[in-house]
Amino acid sequence: MKVTWDQNVCIHAGECVKGLPEVFKVVDGQFVIDPSKASDAAVLGVVAKCPSGALKADANAA
Repeated sequence: MKVTWDQNVCIHAGECVKGLPEVFKVVDGQFVIDPSKASDAAVLGVVAKCPSGALKADANAA
């Protein structure tokens, strides 16, 4: 699973961080995404809730 984030589209609603804080977090001022910390279904569910569409997921990518 590969998840990408477009900072130019993001409205910082925080749905990702609230939904899966173990996957989506801010570390040292940088947004970090580690999809290996949850199931593909859980990650896809949170990505689908992104109100701006800044998150995109590819379940077929490593």
